[in-house]
Amino acid sequence: MKLSMMINYSGDFHADVEQVVALEKAGLDVVWVPEAYSFDAVSQMGYLAAKTSTIQIGSGILNVYSRTATCMAQTAAGLDFVSGGRFILGLGASGPQVIEGFHGVPYEKPMPRIRDYINVCRMTWRRERVVYDGPTTKIPLPEGEGTGLGKPLKIINHPVRADIPIYWASLMELSVKATARYADGWLPVFFEPEKFQNVWGDDLKAGQADRDPELGQLEISAGGMVAIGDDLVGDKQQQILDMGRPSVALYVGGMGARDKNFYNTIFQRYGYVDEAIEIQDLYLDGKREEAAAVVPASMLANSNLVGPASYVKERIAAYKEAGVTHLSVSPVGGDPVATIDQLKSLL
Repeated sequence: MKLSMMINYSGDFHADVEQVVALEKAGLDVVWVPEAYSFDAVSQMGYLAAKTSTIQIGSGILNVYSRTATCMAQTAAGLDFVSGGRFILGLGASGPQVIEGFHGVPYEKPMPRIRDYINVCRMTWRRERVVYDGPTTKIPLPEGEGTGLGKPLKIINHPVRADIPIYWASLMELSVKATARYADGWLPVFFEPEKFQNVWGDDLKAGQADRDPELGQLEISAGGMVAIGDDLVGDKQQQILDMGRPSVALYVGGMGARDKNFYNTIFQRYGYVDEAIEIQDLYLDGKREEAAAVVPASMLANSNLVGPASYVKERIAAYKEAGVTHLSVSPVGGDPVATIDQLKSLL
């Protein structure tokens, strides 16, 4: 099992880089760089590539609406080049609020679009002439569109790798099924090791039944906050777990419209139906603290790794049993390097 960490898309990036450099020495295997509607992730990942030497650098995620399919392939090949073959392409659809509200692009056919992007990226990295006719992506432009001067081209440079790993941040049934079939890895959200099969198990099984054996095992990156200490029991443990409440409330309550919030839907499928509805009602009414207070304590305990070393080791085992290959953690406390070092020893 590898260790990964997501940096903050709205924080002090230079401070994050310093921390990543230190965590790389402590044994962190992967750093994920988000984008949302903040600074672009690509420039930050290029900077990270120059400042590090062994850690893998993944996009967490690049959306498939703000860049064309071949631009995405070029970008991934470029980042893989400057990092010496350390890049992971994390793809996702984001949501209609960001795509239509910030990028001004219709939020249409997210699952087929990501599948098209995966196909075009792999074709480009193999240095094939890009000729592609998918439901959302057609290269070159079809006859009758544009000037008519477009012709099939292949990328000029030779990519470092023709098989850059592609992780798909999917949530809903068809997308999770397609992830298990086409992607190298999966970036789920609200991952509870003992319960995730109730939400996604059938879709994962259906997708894996059609998976190309050459892709190998579907890798899964999941986890949560981590804090390790003998005193982290009872109220002290809960105080740290409560730090996760605002983020969960933001996604369940505020990421999307009342009738179209994918995170809220997933929360309900986990069995938190009443809580999901109440969180959203409170959040959309501007009562964010009240919304955070409704997040179930059991959900926070199940999806994070907070407690004595023996307890955290049990949680690691649960993630392993669930098929997680990359334990994605957010160290909480004054010494993230020591936390990662201790976590590595528990693996």
